[in-house]
Amino acid sequence: MPESTYTVGFLYTFQMCTSFVLAFFLYEYYKDVDKGFVKYWGLAFTGLAVKYLALAWQNFTPHIADTTWLKVIIAFITQMGAYTFALFFVLGFLAALKKSPAIFKHQSWLLGLVLTFSLAASFVFAFDVNAAFNRFYLRVSLLDFILSGVFLAVAILLINSQKRFLAAKVMVVICLLFSIRYLICSFLSVVMLRENNFAQIELIFRYFDFACYAVLGVNLIIWMQGAERSAAEVAISRAKYMGKHDLLTGALNREQVIENIPLAISTATDKNLKLAIYLIDLKRFKFINDTYGLKVGDLVLGKVAKRLKQSVLLPQVIGRISGDSFVFAIEIGDEGQLEKAAQHLHDVISRAYRVNNQEIHLQASVGYCLAPSDGDEAENLLHKANLALFRAENKNIPSLRYSAGMQADGSHLPAAEKAIRLGIQRKQFVLYFQPQLNLVSNRIEGVEALVRWQHPEKGLLQPDSFLPDFEALGLNSVLDGYVLELACQTLANWYQSFKRRLTIAVNVSAAEFQDPALVSKIQGLLLKYQVPSKYIELEITENVVITDMESAMDTIVTLQNMGIKVSIDDFGTGYSSLSYLRDLPIDKIKIDRSFITDFARNDSDLTIVKSMIKLSHGLGKRVLAEGVENQDQLALLRKLGCDAVQGFYINRPLTEEKLVSQFSRRE
Repeated sequence: MPESTYTVGFLYTFQMCTSFVLAFFLYEYYKDVDKGFVKYWGLAFTGLAVKYLALAWQNFTPHIADTTWLKVIIAFITQMGAYTFALFFVLGFLAALKKSPAIFKHQSWLLGLVLTFSLAASFVFAFDVNAAFNRFYLRVSLLDFILSGVFLAVAILLINSQKRFLAAKVMVVICLLFSIRYLICSFLSVVMLRENNFAQIELIFRYFDFACYAVLGVNLIIWMQGAERSAAEVAISRAKYMGKHDLLTGALNREQVIENIPLAISTATDKNLKLAIYLIDLKRFKFINDTYGLKVGDLVLGKVAKRLKQSVLLPQVIGRISGDSFVFAIEIGDEGQLEKAAQHLHDVISRAYRVNNQEIHLQASVGYCLAPSDGDEAENLLHKANLALFRAENKNIPSLRYSAGMQADGSHLPAAEKAIRLGIQRKQFVLYFQPQLNLVSNRIEGVEALVRWQHPEKGLLQPDSFLPDFEALGLNSVLDGYVLELACQTLANWYQSFKRRLTIAVNVSAAEFQDPALVSKIQGLLLKYQVPSKYIELEITENVVITDMESAMDTIVTLQNMGIKVSIDDFGTGYSSLSYLRDLPIDKIKIDRSFITDFARNDSDLTIVKSMIKLSHGLGKRVLAEGVENQDQLALLRKLGCDAVQGFYINRPLTEEKLVSQFSRRE
């Protein structure tokens, strides 16, 4: 074997090993991050490794004629590996830069094209002993020309993408160098093939390839780390944003409204102005959801928030404090402007909404007050605006300003309290049950108890129509005690009738959880209905915890010692999720549905969900994802190692009759 052939063979062997190692690292990274572009780059370097394997084989068998079947097969493997590298290299960058999404639907056709082209390049002139030059031009010169175009296209793609991080800049330089290298080699192979020094020039290019492909692979890994870091930064920024804003509309959430109102009052006072605070409630919004669907309803809410933000009155505070209620605060110099501003809000909201080729009309009720005339504390001002809103709704008038008499003789809350207490006495509040699927056993592991009001006149009422009244009347503890007892009674009935027990998760408000008598109440209920404690799970929100961390931890530990599990509901929407999770002795976290809605297509949400699952598992806590509504979400959560899920895709909330119809009478 000639020494130069021997050297080139070992050089190709080293390149093959380097490419396989890079492909391995890319594949391992892909298993961790599940990013499509990483998979494509891994396939690209696998194709490159196959190419160099074939070239090494070819150089270690120089005594075999080019027209034999063995050499033709080696040529085919070389061509297939090279064109596969080119295809997946480009697809990787298109995926990384989120360009041309339609092309990924035709991957099988593109692979078929690569196979066809490789076969043509390998078998045309394959067995013609007089066509050596033609074979060389087809297999080498044409291949180099195509690769030159591929690297040039990637360089242009990167330049147009305006990526500014270091790995992208280095990649542009590498791609341009490779493009020039292959273009020169293609040209020289045509004009200098018969020259004696062409072999030495080729050897220089091979050493160049060995170095540059290694740098290319390392730079891709650096790119991926940069992309992951960028996604994490976006996720952190989004999490901070979500801590202050309503995810659906982009308006401030209730906590931020309360925090910003005093600042707005101070700013207005400095200008010798006053701050008018309007509470807006959309009328019959449940009808929109029921008629057009929840998605359309969500879009309408977003449009309402957008219109309020773009108001010519230049609002200082815009927030969404409940399902269809908004806060709108503006600076005014003359109290005569108050009613005009209210009318402006009605005009803004009543303009027709076009959603999915449908025209939707809304009306609103507005209650408002003035700071500092009516007070300077945010909670108090919102309460007064709410009293005015209730009065406006009861009198069926569009808008009303707060007056001192409203606080003393408001008619809504006394009537609401009477109806609520009568409803509890007559057991009009009933439980619906949303199943929770264990992703390991693929069986229902429990249900969440959801309260509904079977009103004798208004029919079945959803929580958002009566829970605000419970809160305003301070009756949350009464409702929690009622639901806990009904859950224990239901568990007892299930066992007596069907010999079945299923864990029931019950939401507990801050007032009830902070009640020193909570533990003794639960002990009494478990004893009364003979229910094992492990079948009751309490769900609390993050705000319950951070209000009084020490007391919350003591209560949780006591409950756990009794055998009752405690979980955090709507995890990720509070202020200090990651900081307290380490110290809190909870059993399970429930990832809020806002993170699940688009996380299969949103890198930021995917990063947040993946981090939550890893962190929780690292701390020995189980994870349940809420709001699972399609197969893609379920499959991705299963892949990420989530323990359990609930949502409409698993099952909608069921009446007790529908749930027990699925029970077997066997133990």
